[in-house]
Amino acid sequence: MRIPRPPRPRSLAGQLFAMQVALVAVVVAGCAVFAYLTDREQAEDAAEERVTAAARAIADAPTVRAAARSENPSAALQPYAEQVRRDTGITFVTIMDPSGERWAHRNPEEIGEQFIGHIAPALDGRTFTETHTGTLGRSVRVVTPVLDGDGEVVALVSAGLGVEEIGDRLAGQLAALLAVAAGALVLGGLGTYAINARLRRHTHGMDARQLSRLHDYHEATLHAVREGLLLIDGEGRIALINDAGRDLLGLSRDRVGERVADLGLPEPLTAALASAGPRVDEVHLTDVRILVVNCSPVSGGEQHGTVVTLRDHTELQALAGELDSVRGFAEALRSQAHEAANRLHAVVSLIELGRADEAVEFATAELRLAQALTDRVVGAVGEPVLAALLLGKAAQANERGVELVLTEDSRIDDGVLPPALPARDLVTILGNLVDNAVDAAVDAALDHALDSAEGVAADGPEPGGGRVTVTARAVGGELLLRVADTGAGLDPERAEDAFRRGWSTKAAGRGLGLALVRQAVRRHGGTIGTARAPGGGAEFTVRLPLPAGVPA
Repeated sequence: MRIPRPPRPRSLAGQLFAMQVALVAVVVAGCAVFAYLTDREQAEDAAEERVTAAARAIADAPTVRAAARSENPSAALQPYAEQVRRDTGITFVTIMDPSGERWAHRNPEEIGEQFIGHIAPALDGRTFTETHTGTLGRSVRVVTPVLDGDGEVVALVSAGLGVEEIGDRLAGQLAALLAVAAGALVLGGLGTYAINARLRRHTHGMDARQLSRLHDYHEATLHAVREGLLLIDGEGRIALINDAGRDLLGLSRDRVGERVADLGLPEPLTAALASAGPRVDEVHLTDVRILVVNCSPVSGGEQHGTVVTLRDHTELQALAGELDSVRGFAEALRSQAHEAANRLHAVVSLIELGRADEAVEFATAELRLAQALTDRVVGAVGEPVLAALLLGKAAQANERGVELVLTEDSRIDDGVLPPALPARDLVTILGNLVDNAVDAAVDAALDHALDSAEGVAADGPEPGGGRVTVTARAVGGELLLRVADTGAGLDPERAEDAFRRGWSTKAAGRGLGLALVRQAVRRHGGTIGTARAPGGGAEFTVRLPLPAGVPA
């Protein structure tokens, strides 16, 4: 047995169409009834005026007064009355004596009979109208006196127009009125249908309940989705922004209606949001976040706009930095294993050659150097992640011919760093600064070597040399991290540009490290400054506030 499907709710456009058609029909019907009543009243008024004018014209005619004094008034008045009736198109003209006996009538057989109706007001010299039923049926009639020269009533004249005749004339007008009303109803219905067809397209045939539910889903989705969503109109103003979008952009309040350029965002991010073209997975930095921006233009309608989605990749980028550090550690261990194998072969070869003392001296010298650096780092830095980072960076630097030195005044005891300052951010800050310093020291040493080979005098480290000096200590209620190198240094006029994403003195596609450093520093309320290092290279100093009570 097939279960009948419940009737589908009428769409919003359909409901509006039915309501509007009913409203148009009511309005047209009301106008038609009003016009009919108005026309009927006007028709009756016109009939009264018409018969009144005819009756008075007859009463004022000298022929009528003369005939009223004659011995046989009917002989003269009957033809005259019929002529006037035919000329004026009224239903009847009756002329009678003051007692009401007819002298002239449409039906000659009624001549000499008594007038049916009221004549008392006319005998008093007044003209009056009434609707009365006589021998010719119901009619609108006028009775007026015929006065002689002395003002005496010598005859009475009654002229009338049948109600049926008035109704026939009104019926013709009503037919025209109904035709106009039907035309107005048809035009109104067609116009309403056209408007509602457009509304149906825009509402996709949904009814009011479905639209309300869709709006509720829309609002719930906007507030629940973790991705930032912005709708930007063709004039560069924000048409919609959800909670995640405000949070990712660091907006403290709803900025709907404001221009993107007035939000105070970094220039590259502002340019991306305001652009009209598509953008796919572009990475942009704010003061505290790394955002992946996607823009899709909206076409159609009167104005073009843009749909923008924002994803937070701050944690992902930090994890990528940690992964790079781990990869660096692995590379350092690989290189150390390779070097250890070479040294082991050298020691074995010296023993085979019978030079045991030289083999012991060679092995212990390398061991003392490595152990001294390890003891220095572990003794000064109690934070295990930072200690591991420095040891790994030292191995990487040594592999590239650069010496990494930890200053004597460096001291970070275990437990000094608060939970609000995660080791992940310290790895981002110190790891990127050390990487840049090592790169600068290697580049400067290489340039020095090339200049020396060409016989050009150059300042800087000796060929194959280079040094990176690291200071890490808690002092004065803040954490101080300083990294200096023996590279070419940083132009003071371009110091601020160094922290902008994409700026780099190396190959294209680099230039994210210092931007991440400044972002992490700002996220924890710290500062970062640049200066010229004592060795001639660049020096970066980071200061991060520590909670009250932390020992200096």
